[in-house]
Amino acid sequence: MQCGWLKHKRNPGVRMDKFVTRHRKRSVVEADESKSEEPIKKCKDECEVEEEFSQPIPWQKFEAEGLDCDYSFLFDKEEADHLLNQLEEEVVYFTGDKAKVQVYGKSYSVPRKQATYGDEGLMYSFSGVHLLAKPWTPTLEHIRDAVTKATGHTFNFVLINRYKDGHDHMGEHRDDERELDPACPIASVSLGAVRDFIFRHKDTRGGSSKRQIEPVKLELAHGSLLLMNYPTNTYWYHSLPVRKKVKTPRINLTFRRIVKNRQKTSIKME
Repeated sequence: MQCGWLKHKRNPGVRMDKFVTRHRKRSVVEADESKSEEPIKKCKDECEVEEEFSQPIPWQKFEAEGLDCDYSFLFDKEEADHLLNQLEEEVVYFTGDKAKVQVYGKSYSVPRKQATYGDEGLMYSFSGVHLLAKPWTPTLEHIRDAVTKATGHTFNFVLINRYKDGHDHMGEHRDDERELDPACPIASVSLGAVRDFIFRHKDTRGGSSKRQIEPVKLELAHGSLLLMNYPTNTYWYHSLPVRKKVKTPRINLTFRRIVKNRQKTSIKME
C-alpha cells in the first residue's frame, strides 16, 4: 500500500497531495456527535484560540478521514541551528528504568533518548513509565513561546525525543493519554535531520483489517512545526520509522497541555 505523500520545501511552490487543502484554521473542536466517543470540552482560559492563527506565518493544512493537521516553518535555518545546539547542551535525558517501556509485561529500552520538561508537578505516563517534568530551560521557554505566538495555544509540558541517527526510531502509537487535554492540539517542533513521519488509520491495523485507507506520509524538516488537531489522535496512529541512510541527529519537541487533576494520583513523584 502506498502512502499519501506530503513533501515540504522552503519555497512557495510546496507540492500538495489529495489530502491537502488550503483554508482558514477551524475551531479547536468541531461538533461531530456521530464519531465522538465521549464529550470533548473546550478549553476556556489558556487553551482558547482566535478564529485564525495569531501569527501570520504560511500554514499548510492536510486532512484525511478523522485527520486534521497544520504544518509550517517556525524557525529559519540559522535560528533552528542555534536552537539545536543549545538543546544539545541543556537537555538532560532519562536513564535507567526511566529509559524503558513496558510492553505486554516485558521491559524494553526506548530506541531514542527522552526527556520531559514543563510546569511544576506535571507528569506524563505511558507504556508503564511515569515521567516527571523538569523545570523549563531558557531555550525551551523560547521555543514554547514561539509556538504559542504562532498558534494561539498555550502549553504547560513538552516531551523531548532525541534520535542520534536513522537507526533510532519511534513505533506506531497514539498520543491519547487521559491526562492530555483533548481540546488542545499537540505541537511538534523538529530540529536537525529530516525524517519521515507516517500516520496510519486505526481501522487499517492488524491482519483482519477490512478497510482500505491509505497511510499519510510526510517529511518533518529542520525548523518545522506540525500541529496535530482534534480528532487526529483518536483515529490515527503515527510513527517515525527507521531510516538507515540518515546519519545525523534529530531532536523533536512535542508540546502538550496536561490537565493536572487527570493525572494518576497514585504515582509517587520522584
